[in-house]
This record gives sequence, C-alpha cells and structure tokens, in this order.
Amino acid sequence: GDWDFWSDWKDRRLWVTVTPIVLITFPAAVQYFLWERFRQPWGATLCVLALLFGEWVNRYFNFWGWTYFPVNFVFPAILTPGAILLDTVLLLSGSYLFTAIIGGMAWGLVFYPGNWPIIAPIHVPVEYNGMLMSIADIQGYNYVRTGTPEYIRMVEKGTLRTFGKDVAP
Repeated sequence: GDWDFWSDWKDRRLWVTVTPIVLITFPAAVQYFLWERFRQPWGATLCVLALLFGEWVNRYFNFWGWTYFPVNFVFPAILTPGAILLDTVLLLSGSYLFTAIIGGMAWGLVFYPGNWPIIAPIHVPVEYNGMLMSIADIQGYNYVRTGTPEYIRMVEKGTLRTFGKDVAP
C-alpha cells in the first residue's frame, strides 16, 4: 500500500505494523506449496525475492520513468531477512503450526531492524526554513502527490508530520 510506496510515510508506527501483516500471506502460500509438493524449505525467500524484483521494476519505471520521483523516495521494503527466518523455522521444525507462531513472530519482529539501514538516512533531523524536520518530511513537502487524502499523512499526531489545511510547503 501507500505506506510502502513513499519514504515520508514509512513511519515507526503504522508502516511497521501494516506492511509485515499484509505481506506475509504470499510468502506463506508459496512456502506451503513448495514444502508440501517438493519439500523445499525456501518458498518464502523465493517469493520475497520475486516480489522485490517486481517492486524494483515497478518503482523504477513507474515512479522514476513516468513521474520522476527520486528512487530513494519510493524504495520498497526489504523482506528478505524475515523470509529467511520463516524458511529456517519451517526447515528446523517441519511444523506448520510452529512456523506460523514462531516464524510469523520472527517475520514481524525482524521487519523494522532489517529495513533500518535503508531508513536511517531519511530520519536524520535537519533544519529547514527555521523548522526542525526529517529528510523524509522535506521530501514529502517538496514532492507533493496529487489526490492523496490529508488524513493519511497525519500518521504521527503531534509531530512535524501533522500539518493543517495546506499541502504546500
């Protein structure tokens, strides 16, 4: 969804919870198919790598090629560490229930630390026109997307991400 498209919406509350919950369904389905039919424990990793490749193609051609948004503004989330843990839990346990409980928990818990090296540079505080903002916020104000509801941008009530009626900087 939109929380994974834009770097200024990759916040520490909703993006961390919404994205891994939504994205675990496809790796789990491919993992089940490959484990049940072929006893191969790398279904989630294969699915995530294919999804990541497709996302990079989408982000490059659609966001950069058509609208010239910077690629560092629309990068996809990295799901590979969680998928490797999910496959490892299935390989070691051989149980779908154990994989769903322990592997699913590992998938969710490693999501934010796995993406932190990519997200850390855009959370650096800078002074911009006399205001303290993050680089992600500056990107969001300089590259205003048309047709986006204002309430979606108000993901962190009480911080610099909430703004009044105007969407222009």
